Amino acid sequence: MKKILLVYLPFCTPASPPYSLTSLYSFLKANSKCSIEVLDLNLEFHKLKFPGYWQYWKDRKWDNYDVVAKEYRKETAKIYAENNKKVVQDKEPEFFEEFVDRIKKVDVVAFSVVYSSQVFYAYGLIKRLKGTVKFVVGGPAVNKKLKLVADKVLNNEVEFLEYVSGKSDQMEVDNILDYSVYDLEDYFTPAPVIPLKTTSTCYYQRCTFCTHFGRVPYKEYSLEAIKETVIKSGQKYFFLVDDMICVGRLLVLAEMFKPLGIKWACQLRPTADFNKEVLMKLNDSGLSFVIWGVESGNNRILNLIRKGTNKKGIAGVLRYSHEVGIKNVIYMILEFPTETGEEMLETIDFLENNKESIALVSTAVFGLQKDTYIFHHAEEFGISNIKMVARTVLEPKITYEIENELSAKEISLLRGRYYSMVEKINKYPKGMNFFREHMFFKR
Repeated sequence: MKKILLVYLPFCTPASPPYSLTSLYSFLKANSKCSIEVLDLNLEFHKLKFPGYWQYWKDRKWDNYDVVAKEYRKETAKIYAENNKKVVQDKEPEFFEEFVDRIKKVDVVAFSVVYSSQVFYAYGLIKRLKGTVKFVVGGPAVNKKLKLVADKVLNNEVEFLEYVSGKSDQMEVDNILDYSVYDLEDYFTPAPVIPLKTTSTCYYQRCTFCTHFGRVPYKEYSLEAIKETVIKSGQKYFFLVDDMICVGRLLVLAEMFKPLGIKWACQLRPTADFNKEVLMKLNDSGLSFVIWGVESGNNRILNLIRKGTNKKGIAGVLRYSHEVGIKNVIYMILEFPTETGEEMLETIDFLENNKESIALVSTAVFGLQKDTYIFHHAEEFGISNIKMVARTVLEPKITYEIENELSAKEISLLRGRYYSMVEKINKYPKGMNFFREHMFFKR
């Protein structure tokens, strides 16, 4: 019998068990006779390196949350960088020997590479054990470097099943996920938060800056399998990791969740169909907080993003959501290409005018991503001189120039005013943008 080990690698926030590995494990368990184990090395690394922080996040005595969160982020960023640098220099990162011992006694090791920060450890482990076990890699962050050293690169669970067992017919596709393979109390949260995915990808797929949907066909997963996953887990808190869910699908999910007595959260686009009646039904079913893709408070920028929203409609959605008892976290993008000073000020005014409805603001400065609409139509956004700068382990870094009427000093002043406004608006510690699961536990 073939022994398979599914591994989730450092480095990312250790707040919940990995959905990707759990889904793959559950599929293989239902469709093969292989011996399958799951190992969350990312969690193991953080438990070994940061036991004090683990205890802090578990205790829920969070009066100084932002101070501790800032220290944690600073310390982890330093440790991540040091260990990644060791891989680049062909040296062994921390806890390497312990991790090698745990994965070398199987036939096939599969790495789920969700974030580019996980590429380094994957690369180091494959180089160390190449030839002793078969290495399979998959996931959105797999790059050319990993493809060169891995034994096999697979796109989905069906390809994996064919690789390990030669079987591809008569499969159970909509599987109940089994989170019992983890010690859920070990994650850096006061209580376990379980990730769920209800669809294969974003149904909208039009935002010009985004590649999350990855050109994957849209499919809605079995409601019965989702329900049984919730029941089987025995847990109370769930985060729907879908990039976006449409109103009709959400209402069906809400009807299913309500009698289960769970608390849940999700990510949504603030469209006009999220009226007060809809949001009340969602909150009634246990919806605790929503991360809304707001992006901007200026209609021209929203049109450039092709968000399908406008600032008046967004304000209404946030107000209704707040009124029914849902906590609103909002994603915002600063310095979107061609954004003027007046437009950034309009966004600052938007935040001020809607501060009562906003629990927390999560801000990112625009960065060009490969294969987005903007990348392939750069001239429409005033972007030029795009270059791909080679890196040792990661994919090439993208550099570019943006036509901008603002000076660096003006941008700095506007950014400072923006962040000052955000500090006044936030009703929850800003560190929860890093640990979004903690929003369930902070009053």
